[in-house]
Amino acid sequence: MKSAGTDVTAGPPTRHNEDAATGNTSGYRPDLDGLRGIAIFLVAVFHVWFGRVSGGVDVFLTLSGYFFVASLLKHVIRTQPADVSWRAAVDPWPRLSRLLRRLLPAMFLLLAFIAAGVWWLMPSTRWGPLGEEIIASAFYYQNYHLAFLSQDYGAADSAISPMQHLWSMSMQGQFFVLTLLTALALGGLLKWGAARWEALARPNVIRAIVGTSLLAVTLVSFAWANYRHGINQPFNYYDTVARMWEPLAGGLLAVWMPRLRLTNWLRTLLTVFAVAMIASSGFWIAGVQEYPAVMALVPVGSTLLLIWVGSSATATRAVPGNDLSPGGLVLAHPWIVWLGSIAYSLYLIHWPLLIFYMNWRFVDAVNFAEGTAILVVSVILAWLMTKFVETPLRAGRGGGFSAGYRRGLTAILVVASVFAVASAGYWQHRQSQMIVDTTNLDPREYPGARALLEGAPSPAVPVAPSPEAAAEDWPLSHWDHFSNFGDPAIKVGVYGDPQGAHTVAVVGGSHSEHWMTALDKIGKNRGFRVTTYMKAGCALSTEAEVELDGRTLTECNEWSRAVVDKLAVDRPDVVFTTATRPAPTGQNGDVVPRGYVDYFKEFRDRGQKVVAVRDTPWAHGPLSPPECIASGKLPRVCGVERSRALSPVNPADALIPDFPNMTFLDYSDGFCNDTYCPAVVGNILVWHDYHHVSTAFMRSLAPFLDRDLQKATGWW
Repeated sequence: MKSAGTDVTAGPPTRHNEDAATGNTSGYRPDLDGLRGIAIFLVAVFHVWFGRVSGGVDVFLTLSGYFFVASLLKHVIRTQPADVSWRAAVDPWPRLSRLLRRLLPAMFLLLAFIAAGVWWLMPSTRWGPLGEEIIASAFYYQNYHLAFLSQDYGAADSAISPMQHLWSMSMQGQFFVLTLLTALALGGLLKWGAARWEALARPNVIRAIVGTSLLAVTLVSFAWANYRHGINQPFNYYDTVARMWEPLAGGLLAVWMPRLRLTNWLRTLLTVFAVAMIASSGFWIAGVQEYPAVMALVPVGSTLLLIWVGSSATATRAVPGNDLSPGGLVLAHPWIVWLGSIAYSLYLIHWPLLIFYMNWRFVDAVNFAEGTAILVVSVILAWLMTKFVETPLRAGRGGGFSAGYRRGLTAILVVASVFAVASAGYWQHRQSQMIVDTTNLDPREYPGARALLEGAPSPAVPVAPSPEAAAEDWPLSHWDHFSNFGDPAIKVGVYGDPQGAHTVAVVGGSHSEHWMTALDKIGKNRGFRVTTYMKAGCALSTEAEVELDGRTLTECNEWSRAVVDKLAVDRPDVVFTTATRPAPTGQNGDVVPRGYVDYFKEFRDRGQKVVAVRDTPWAHGPLSPPECIASGKLPRVCGVERSRALSPVNPADALIPDFPNMTFLDYSDGFCNDTYCPAVVGNILVWHDYHHVSTAFMRSLAPFLDRDLQKATGWW
């Protein structure tokens, strides 16, 4: 199952009766509500069944921009007459209040539902991070919260969040508010200018000014999206600046609708073509890697085509309410339109239901029957939320609901909002009080790796660190001298004994880094320097590609080459790195990648001594080992089978004859017994996530590494 952070965007349902191209009334466009229905169908189905990006997400953005800009343009034009007050021209509150009534009730009710689900179904290890996401979603900055998390290697392996899909609502909320304030300010300026230059009050002049302004911003946003695409795609995906061009493209069509009469058969053909492009784009466009750059033009352009082809601007005979082509009439089918009418609620609901179900079942995917049930339940709940929550508060008086019902509903929403925010606040406070300090554990109570390597007894004491605190348990070098995603710098840190006569250079990614805890301790005790050359996900390899949220990052190749060149200049006495990594997806055990051997040969040829350690086992499953333990399961079922994580024989042993300059170390027996690698060994939590070793467990390995380094170097 792919992260929702990489494949969803949706907007609230909006209905307008004006033809945005002309400002004249031309009847309600049921085909566009039908298009909304197709879009939400694609979003939900692709999430539940395919785990891919659907073109539906960009449809929502484009439609939202089209309707919103049309409404604001109409306001700007109407505020120019002399009898309209300046306050009416620039006061944002009437429209902003309508926007809030449309967006917030369902959103905050959903956040309360998510908070309850987190209390009930999520392990306590997830509470703090999910509390941050509730606050970010409530205040509409979830997209940037996730954008910065995408740059944080410590958060890169987090389990999928039930709120990850709300990044798109944050992005659209920012778009609505910025566009609203800009439009109202422009309306005020035009009114002020019209009092001096009468031409500024003419609709065509206003339309030209607004359209030109929108075009400039759209082009800048599109250029930014494509420029950043090759630099920092994970951040770019969530960035409002990079996404702005999509709704603004719809806004441009609202300002300038081309008039070209088309026959009905051609309109139908174009309608079929555009719908097919939207529906199929999820299969042939790798949207996770491609959006919001140039490939997003496929769903966006198809949506623009559908808006235009179905408008009176292309009808042979423009009859208000009856100018749809046969293809448009299919889009306007009542069932499809009904699905579009609940699109906002359905978008909000389906994803958390899916995530909570997978957490409840301890699975990372659902089968067809389970997915179908989730979709059916989502549709029912979305209809109930639309009918009994959204509609009463959006319609206000005269909406068919009594004043008492609306007051009661408002009270429920207030309580729900307080519950969601209070839960988030408590979780974050709880997390802030947790202290990760395992530097002085009693080795008699916490033998760690000694329990397996030497048979040391493990008395009944609490696990250290606690599963809830484990997420913060990173080596000190991670925060000071560690290049994250998108950062090409080589940040050399100095640890151990800075004045030592010898130097060990720790090189590679985080799986080299987590040995820093032991190396720093040994260096201080034995009097040698430990320098670091480390970057997120960048094992020392000529094939150092990184998979992040379905994206393939190649920045490590250049970084690794630069590091190896720098090591030739810095000349440390020993290079310390990893010798293996897990076998490719679908295979068990571990391997020595060819890209590792390429650099091993280079070190051999230049006469540089290397200590290469077998990579530690990687856990697997829908929950990380700390989450698994926090959910109530036993450590002996929260780890990984040895045969799945490790090959029967260390694959690096085959290199020994050809690399006399290298010492190969293997501590697998400190992590695993003959058949299983448990989550807790010697009362110490082995991993602080899926595959990074806790600092406490690394300290328990320090005596064994100390002995082997002495044999390899002869320094003490």
